[in-house]
Amino acid sequence: EADLIIEVAHPSVTRTYGEHFLSAANLLVGSPTALADEDTERRLRGRAKLSGYTLYIPSGALWGGEDIMKMADRGTLRSLKITMTKHPSSFKLEGKLAEKDLSAIQERTVLYEGPTRQLCPMAPNNVNTMAAASLAAHTLGFDKVIGVLVADPSVPDRHLVDIEVTGPTNETTGLVFSVTTRRSNPAAPGAVTGAATFGSFWSSVLGKMFF
Repeated sequence: EADLIIEVAHPSVTRTYGEHFLSAANLLVGSPTALADEDTERRLRGRAKLSGYTLYIPSGALWGGEDIMKMADRGTLRSLKITMTKHPSSFKLEGKLAEKDLSAIQERTVLYEGPTRQLCPMAPNNVNTMAAASLAAHTLGFDKVIGVLVADPSVPDRHLVDIEVTGPTNETTGLVFSVTTRRSNPAAPGAVTGAATFGSFWSSVLGKMFF
């Protein structure tokens, strides 16, 4: 008997076994790119509601996730864009993105820019931060949160996550509320995950989760 099941293997595990897990225990999805699939998210939320167990999403490398969710809750979140920059050797890509010859990249190259729903299945191991953000920004979701994936040979020792948030416009001044952050996470050459991500994930396990 378990109180909490933690998935940290691959989004396919959650897609295949998530409902079974939620029938027996709470589930923390360490690969939230799985929820970019609408059917998977619907099935898991439905099972959690029926079983009484909770579906948790860890913050991972997402900086400011709680603030993004608060803005969504208040209806003040207008847009969210996340740019992830890594060395080409740090990517594990699938689908159309797997056709790119990453070893041939000699300068900063944008691999993808668009809704996170289409990106998540093509980079399931690399963009869990974007998936977590898409869930926190629930008024925008995977279809309106914009993800940008960048391969840059000049950053072999760290992963960069730039987050751009916009909120409401002041009716008097016309000025727009905005927040921009950059997270520079040291990482070993070729590593999919940065060094600080484990600590963030562990904090989520201890209780700081989205839902």
